Amino acid sequence: MDKIILDTNILIEILKNNKATIEEVEKYQVHYISEITKMELFYGALNKAELEKLHKFISLFTVIPINENISATASNLIYQYAKSNNLNIPDGLIAATSLESRIKLFTYNMKDFKYINGIDLHI
Repeated sequence: MDKIILDTNILIEILKNNKATIEEVEKYQVHYISEITKMELFYGALNKAELEKLHKFISLFTVIPINENISATASNLIYQYAKSNNLNIPDGLIAATSLESRIKLFTYNMKDFKYINGIDLHI
């Protein structure tokens, strides 16, 4: 079964009804998002109505919670890459979610993840 983790920018493109993005996502049978992606979308909501719309949209995906292993891996990634590659905490958590779950990550921000050893990116 083909699985994929969708980065925040992919969900934003789906919300914009970007046909090319939707077609790429539909190539996979199971769609996951990181808990941090859910938080990023909620944080970016303009008002309560949009927040409710996002809540319904997110329910279409399986959310992978941040657990002890993901947290530890994210901390290690931040230690390794924050100064050399400017890895931020949200991207570190998303990368750690992909690494720990062993599920490919689909993002349009390849520069934020391509240097991370072992990560499987949708190209």
